[in-house]
Amino acid sequence: MPLNWFKAGEAVAAGTALADQFAPHALALPGTQEAGQSRALDGLLRRVDSEVRPLHLNFFKRAKFANSFKWRLLEKGVDKQLADNVTQALVVRLSTDAAAMVANDGRAAAGSAPGGVKDLLAQGNAFFARGNYADALGCYQRLAELKPRSADALNNVGATLCKLSRFHEAEDFLRRAVKIRPEFPEAHSNMGAVLQSRGLYPEAEASLRRALKVRPAYVDARSLLGVTLILQGRLPEARAQFDKALKITPRHVDALIGMGQAASMDGQFAEADSWFKRALQVDPNSPSAWAALAGLRKMTPADRPWLQGAEKIASGEILSTEKAALRFAIGKYHDDTGDFKHAFESYRDANALVRALAESYRPEAHASFVDDLIMTHTRESIASASQDGSDSTRPVLVVGMARSGTTLAEQIIASHPAAWGAGELGFWSNAGRKHEPEIRRATLDAPLRTKLAEQYLRVLTAGAADASRVVDKAPVNSDYLGVIHCVFPKARIIYMRRNPIDSCLSCYFQQFSQALSHTMDLSDLADYYRQHHRLMEHWRAVLPSEALLEVPYEGLVNDPELWARRMIGFIGLEWDPSCLDFHATRRTVASASTWQVRQKVYNSSVERWRNYEKFIGPLLGLRKLDA
Repeated sequence: MPLNWFKAGEAVAAGTALADQFAPHALALPGTQEAGQSRALDGLLRRVDSEVRPLHLNFFKRAKFANSFKWRLLEKGVDKQLADNVTQALVVRLSTDAAAMVANDGRAAAGSAPGGVKDLLAQGNAFFARGNYADALGCYQRLAELKPRSADALNNVGATLCKLSRFHEAEDFLRRAVKIRPEFPEAHSNMGAVLQSRGLYPEAEASLRRALKVRPAYVDARSLLGVTLILQGRLPEARAQFDKALKITPRHVDALIGMGQAASMDGQFAEADSWFKRALQVDPNSPSAWAALAGLRKMTPADRPWLQGAEKIASGEILSTEKAALRFAIGKYHDDTGDFKHAFESYRDANALVRALAESYRPEAHASFVDDLIMTHTRESIASASQDGSDSTRPVLVVGMARSGTTLAEQIIASHPAAWGAGELGFWSNAGRKHEPEIRRATLDAPLRTKLAEQYLRVLTAGAADASRVVDKAPVNSDYLGVIHCVFPKARIIYMRRNPIDSCLSCYFQQFSQALSHTMDLSDLADYYRQHHRLMEHWRAVLPSEALLEVPYEGLVNDPELWARRMIGFIGLEWDPSCLDFHATRRTVASASTWQVRQKVYNSSVERWRNYEKFIGPLLGLRKLDA
């Protein structure tokens, strides 16, 4: 997700709306009647002051505002030169006022020349607009040195550091900004965007809610909160946030796209298509909306106009994350149409873009983590700790490497009348992160295990009070199976095992959170899978046989009834035929497989890697693990 500081849906909507409300003939009278045009321009600038200034647009959003305004004027038939001149007048008006506000920060700039501050801000803005983030950062850092108590300056530094993938430094500057000005909605919202990009969704949610507490009508923050809620599987709450945003700004691009994403996750693909196209009516070049259309169905050669449009947008000056989203979508188009060479090239380019923004995967650190879990969670220690565990049979954990069929397994189980699919809950990953030192040192003590059991059951009950089985299908739970069994010895664990090359390649073809940096490089993926395989071999050896069922993905798609019956029996439920009609089950699917699980079982993804064999050298060594 792009930083909220650079999210421009509100700005695009404002620019388009202002142009729609303005009569083009007022500026395009025959004979160039200067007096009439001057009055018209004055009126336009007054509307900018009253309607656009309250949005507090930063320089990036001002650029988006200006682009949408100019595009709309051209669409309405205004002469290009005249549209350029009017747009420039708007930019000058907004930029001058913004510079003055940052320079003064509500007070006189003690000991500094306002002109120097303005020059630094203008230079930084110019560098940033050209994509020269290093030089832009230098200007903003100097500005922050001149005005160390300026929350605006610190916010600018933090946002630019994010563009340079220096996330921890960015977070530090943003925290300093909100410490100076606790009620600074932009900085809280930017913080939420940074935390969301790092996969820290609960923390991101807290920052965004703080921004909205200060400014309830902050549409960009509300839309970003909706996305954060989607990423946590809380779709009804997310939809409510998008709805509120659209009531304030009906043409807000990001909120329109959010509604489309929510509809898609509910299996309403025609409705999703409508939302995405509504977003494109506001911003015809929205990379996010354009990319989202590719995920609603399998594409065909008849979609070549989509490809041409996507390539044109991707070649323009857009954010790296937006370009990456388009490159992933373009890769899907080529994969769907059988052009595997161009598909791989697109996926490779997309991953290079997101990898440049993410924290590097550290193989040694991950191997050390696995070593510690294996050392502390032995057969004996797990058996001892689980003796006083919860007796609840409600939890069902579906685990495995990402893209191994966990969503399909969950959908089958959730189609049973007595079961409910909770999606990918972040409970155990959050608990693992919070208690990592204890987990790596020994099995958790009894009071903490009891506390975790109570908290997790509340989460499961909140989603489905009447279900006797609730499925948590977060793949990362694979790391914590020893911990989970100690807390819930009667919980059932279904391990989805898929051909490792197919699983890793499918990860490489998806745009995951930047927190999953191992998915962005084939060598990193191979290393991560080897550690995953090593840890799963350990869990299979130390957990009781009745606690874990291994399900081969290839077996499930080739004989779905056989394996569906085994899964349902394994979790202690009577067979129900609805489990074979899982594709017709109406429920939210908040994963990359939202379209696939609404289709009947197909096996075309089995050994899909052979289409890409000559491109994926680092993954080929995993064949020996596919036993």
